[in-house]
Parts: sequence; structure tokens; C-alpha cells
Amino acid sequence: MKSIDFNSGGHVTALRRTVLPFAGFAVVIAAWWLTATTGITGKEVPTPGEVFAAAWEGLREPEGLLIDIRLSVLRVLIGVAVGCALSLPVGFALAWFPTLRAMFDPIINFCRALPPIALSPLVIIYVGIGEEARLLVLVWAAFFASVVVLYEGIAAVEDIYVRAGRALGASDLELFRRVIVPATVPQMFVAVRVALGVSWATLVAAELIAAQRGLGWTIQRSASFFRTEEVYAGILLIGFCALLMDMGVRLVQARAVSWQERVVR
Repeated sequence: MKSIDFNSGGHVTALRRTVLPFAGFAVVIAAWWLTATTGITGKEVPTPGEVFAAAWEGLREPEGLLIDIRLSVLRVLIGVAVGCALSLPVGFALAWFPTLRAMFDPIINFCRALPPIALSPLVIIYVGIGEEARLLVLVWAAFFASVVVLYEGIAAVEDIYVRAGRALGASDLELFRRVIVPATVPQMFVAVRVALGVSWATLVAAELIAAQRGLGWTIQRSASFFRTEEVYAGILLIGFCALLMDMGVRLVQARAVSWQERVVR
């Protein structure tokens, strides 16, 4: 019997893209089912079937989970769009000017480490309990998550490209437009992906601020009534939405940076 050659690139790539992701989910679901049915934790854990049934029931309701998903996705998209838009000029400035980076790098890392849920009381005091407050928390999370990725990536651009540009007589503006920006396009997409992940993780904290709908709000409401299946369903839906958005960004990234792969080849 022939063994599979895991060094043959085509077969491995196809296997990884189609089978292995589903196999990973299957392993996790099987472990979850065993944990729920055997009671080894000593706590009541709903089975995957019970959670999926609760999610399906919520999705079927006219005023149910679909509205919560739409609101949460919209909040995350706005937060990430604004946060990343603000981080672009800041990231380029910090990478291009070492003095600015030395001044503000500690402050950025200090703010990045602050948990958004700890900022909620201050946001309520100064902004109120409207939609702006929830979006501000998400913008904060997205900005500080993406700006670090950006300026670290820009600063890591190989110096040989910059020296070659200067040798050809390029000005600082031309270097920025023709060398720095194209070389850091992959890092921009990485920054967006990181910001998306952090924003989804921050969503529950953001929707603590007097939200009336949303997946984070659904999780909190279900927990207050001890509806464990609905709590699990809300958590899974957050993960599913985050995964779909990340896959979308990766598809766009693959098309946007395909020219770099051709150059490398």
C-alpha cells in the first residue's frame, strides 16, 4: 500500500484547502459532544445538536438572530473601516519618522493593552449610551490593533529597495508612492484582518453600553436568564461571522498581491 507523499505540493495544497479545515471542525465538535454527554466537567454543557437547534430557531424568528447579526456586522464594519483609515497615516508616519516612533510607540502599546470593557464607563460618561459610544469602543480596538501591525510592517521594508530608489533619483514622495506603499500592501491586509478579529472580540464589551440588539447583547441577555444553549449559539455565530469576514479579506488580498507573487517567481 502506497503512502501519501506529503511533499508533493499539488495534492497537499488541495487537501489542506478542502478536507483539513472540515476535519478540524469535526474533531472539535466530536470533543464537544463527548464533553457534553459524559459530564466530565461536572457542569451542564449543551450538546452541539441543542445549540444548533437554538441557533436555527433564533434565525427563523422574524425579529430574531438575523437582525442581531446584521447590526453586529454593521458595527464591526464601521469600527474597522474608521479604525484602519485612521491607522494608515499614523502607521506610515511612525514608520517613516524614527523620532515620532520613539516618542509615541510606548503610548500606542500602552493604549493597545487597555481592555475595551474597562473603557466602557468612561465612554458612557463622555459620549453617552447611544450608538456612537458602541462604535467608539470598536474604533479604539481596531485602531490600536492595526496601527502596530502597519508601522512594524512598513519599518520592515527591505532597505535595499529604498536605496535603489534613491540611487535612481527618486524623491521622498516618489519613494513613498512607488516603493513603500506597494511593498506594504500585504501588511495593510494583515492589519485589517487583525483589526477584524480584535473588533469581533470587543463586540460584547461594546454592546454592554445599553445596546438593544446585537449578538453581544443576545449573549448577555441569554446568560442573565441561564439560557445556555442561546449563549453558545451567540458565541458560535460571532465566530462564524468573523471567519467569513476574514476569508473575504484573504480572497481580496490574494487578488491584490498576486503581482508580487509573479515578481518573486
